[in-house]
Amino acid sequence: MTRSSLAAMLVAALVVGVPGRAPVSAQDKANLAGRWTLNRSLSQFPGEVGFGADLVMGAGTSGGSAGGGGKGRGGSSGGTVMPAPPRLESEDDVKRAQQLTEEVRTPSAYLTVVDTPTGVTVTDDRGHARAFRADGKDDVVQLDDVPVATNAKWEAGRLVVLYKVEQGRELRYTYSRTVSPSQLVVEVRFLERNGRDSVKRVYEPASTTEPWPPAAAPRPAPAPAPLPPWAAKPAGGGLLPGSSGSNFGKPPLPESQQSTPPPPTFDQRPDAELKGINALGVVVEDLSPQAAACGLNQGTIETAVARSLTDAGFKVQRNSDEDTYVYVNIITSSVSAGLCISRYDTFLYTHTTAKLSYGETPVLVQVSLAHKGGLAGGGPAAHAKGVLQGVQEYVDQLATRIRAANK
Repeated sequence: MTRSSLAAMLVAALVVGVPGRAPVSAQDKANLAGRWTLNRSLSQFPGEVGFGADLVMGAGTSGGSAGGGGKGRGGSSGGTVMPAPPRLESEDDVKRAQQLTEEVRTPSAYLTVVDTPTGVTVTDDRGHARAFRADGKDDVVQLDDVPVATNAKWEAGRLVVLYKVEQGRELRYTYSRTVSPSQLVVEVRFLERNGRDSVKRVYEPASTTEPWPPAAAPRPAPAPAPLPPWAAKPAGGGLLPGSSGSNFGKPPLPESQQSTPPPPTFDQRPDAELKGINALGVVVEDLSPQAAACGLNQGTIETAVARSLTDAGFKVQRNSDEDTYVYVNIITSSVSAGLCISRYDTFLYTHTTAKLSYGETPVLVQVSLAHKGGLAGGGPAAHAKGVLQGVQEYVDQLATRIRAANK
């Protein structure tokens, strides 16, 4: 056998004997599913963890000591490090950073993880569920009152979730699973220019006998208050049997002797408040410069809403809030370059006069008859289309409810 033939056989054997590496999505994904409880003794709880100060130091020049160089225009060319201007943060940026930081400092005592081929959903002990598609594409997750851009993907068997808090600040969660012992390990790292605080938490399988989530102590039902004397009179308005004209200090009557309350004097049928509506005004709130930069247009949205209501058979008056009207409000922000997030809400308002409990005479009040809102995120090219479709969908649902109430 020649040397070249032997070499060829060895190469072939190696190719056959070494299995090909399967894609991460097929074999390298850890199964994170389960109900987990926090093991505090195995977890880290540093005294201070979070994003650093907002002063970002600029790059120094080479040469000279840190204290060299003058402050004035004619100073020497020593290596001086000057602070950059403070970070400009919006109100939403501050809320995102505060809430996500607080979640790291006070982690959930329990986690429920649902792992499916299309993504992973993590639910904390407050019942807040966050779904991650784990496809490496930007997505949007709603926090308590602000949205945040996320990006989730599998890396070497671990689920890595990146929260894009604001420009230059990110929070990275890494979820991994160990088999022996069975643990869910959650590592959190604050990513920014001047700091990389990190913390590690270890969760173990929850006991089957452990309440999930921990059941709160039931609140005792309040004892029924005794009826006042004037409320215990018979329906005819006379005095109680055997009464000398006053029930003060006497126990309440048995239920069988108490008067039956009168039937309700208002329509309790579902959507009864929508019956009779045949004309609607349309008001679209002015859009911000961020919304315009993300492709949204107030006139386009107003036209689309008016057309949907007209097609549904309503008489429509645009830019009118005199009587009953549909109100659309859209708040848009750019979380990072190339990513727009909008919160859109659709309301049905009307006006009426009512005597308030703390007032003496009836006043004109605004009443919200219906409301529905949603969240959309994506690049500017597709963002406006997604928001418009969401608003139209809600308006169509509202029109369907009104038509059903009028039948």
